Amino acid sequence: MILALAVTIALSWSFTGLIRRYALSRQLLDIPNQRSSHTRPTPRGGGLAMVAGLAGGLPLVARPSGLGLAALALPGLGALLVVTVGWLDDRGHVSPAWRLLAHALAVALGIHGLGGAPALAVAGFVIPAGPGLDLALGLLLVWLLNLFNFMDGIDGLAVSEAAFVALGAAVIVLARGGGMVSFWPLLLLAGACLGFLPWNWPPAAIFMGDVGSGFLGYVLGLGALWSVKNGGPPAPVWFILLALFWVDATWTLAMRLLAGERWWTAHCGHAYQRAARRYQSHKTVTLAALGINLCWLLPLALWAAARPRLGWPLTALAATPLLALVVWVRSREQ
Repeated sequence: MILALAVTIALSWSFTGLIRRYALSRQLLDIPNQRSSHTRPTPRGGGLAMVAGLAGGLPLVARPSGLGLAALALPGLGALLVVTVGWLDDRGHVSPAWRLLAHALAVALGIHGLGGAPALAVAGFVIPAGPGLDLALGLLLVWLLNLFNFMDGIDGLAVSEAAFVALGAAVIVLARGGGMVSFWPLLLLAGACLGFLPWNWPPAAIFMGDVGSGFLGYVLGLGALWSVKNGGPPAPVWFILLALFWVDATWTLAMRLLAGERWWTAHCGHAYQRAARRYQSHKTVTLAALGINLCWLLPLALWAAARPRLGWPLTALAATPLLALVVWVRSREQ
């Protein structure tokens, strides 16, 4: 198990360096424009190294952890589809419609491969498992997949968020003593992120690109489903751990829709992007996000895991001040 973690980190770190050299030689650069938060051309596509790291480590823990490689066949095929579309988009351009179609197909493969969504309890009501819940989960996971793309706009933010969520969920699994079948996969995902993070830390030497952001959103979404189905942290815990991202992305999307803007086009209107401009520092915003995650969201997630009946009220409690912060940051720039 420890060897698998070391292999994952080493592959992710070393492959990032190789991809950076390849991107520089082929001029696969992210060129700054009026919507960018960076100021110099930077290689992109480094997220492929996290894919390599996780793919190298998972087979080593599949049998001892009880995961089983057969369970990964369809989700793995979906991940390959997401990665392929992301890599093509990093090299050129894939239309939003084709990207969305590929993401929907990948999510459908993943949900089907993991046996569908389990029954969900919300406010005392039980939503039974079935096609309707699978469809709702599919829409949610497509949103999560694209959400990571939207939130990957400044150095170090998206990869540190993914590392926090994976590590936080792994700690909660360990503390609960149940759902251990998801512990090592979550830890390996965190390891893949930590191997890439030194290259992406401000000022970034390489960006993860769509290949990385889409992959992280996809794997985290299916990882949450797998964990919930196997006795891991319940759904509210995952919403709490991811709250920093989904609150900013959802509110920003809602404001763009109300303003009649084309929501699928690139922009720089997220709260974290506005904060980076205000403080003229990617590192300040990324460190502030880590502080919020560790000091606010992780304790609430641990509480929700220990008291499942309080899960959804604690989710609302977690999101409320974050929403207020997003609104305040947007109003200050305006």
